[in-house]
Amino acid sequence: MSDGAALAGPDGALRCPWALSAPEYVTYHDEEWGRPVHGDDALYERLSLEAFQSGLSWITILRRRPGFRAAFADFKIAAVAGFTDEDRERLLADAGIIRNRAKIDATLANARVLAGWAPGELDELIWSHAPEPGTRPVPKALSDVPAVTPESTALSKALKKRGLRFVGPTTAYALMQACGLVDDHLQACVARGA
Repeated sequence: MSDGAALAGPDGALRCPWALSAPEYVTYHDEEWGRPVHGDDALYERLSLEAFQSGLSWITILRRRPGFRAAFADFKIAAVAGFTDEDRERLLADAGIIRNRAKIDATLANARVLAGWAPGELDELIWSHAPEPGTRPVPKALSDVPAVTPESTALSKALKKRGLRFVGPTTAYALMQACGLVDDHLQACVARGA
């Protein structure tokens, strides 16, 4: 694992090494990560969760995802945009999520901004930053996977320009990976190109 190459899981299939550290990761890796996600609410959820993950491990977010969904009205933009000060206080007291004031405030503010966008506008903006297919090298080891790319930097700038918060280039790249704008499954990984 030290070189970051794909490793065999319990079923013998090769996977990205990070996917083997917890059972939840195997499912997330095999069924979600790197698969195309479309729809404003679905992308708002992913963007919000990536922002909450900043500074934490993804497994922390993944294990609390049901709590996040319950707390944030399944990340329906219109519903979250209508949250009140009482809702904010409820979120700050909710042990089922990450109770970070700045991240909660950003999630609420982002919903209010996005509620003013046309349907499909978030989806279109995010996907317009996907690199052209076949233009990125296929990673053979984790060390080949970048944390930031020119596309994620451009996406971050575009989102910030439109009023969104907690969307730096690293968060934007994690979103791109999670939502299938890029395929960073390792070359030998069973989920590559799935």
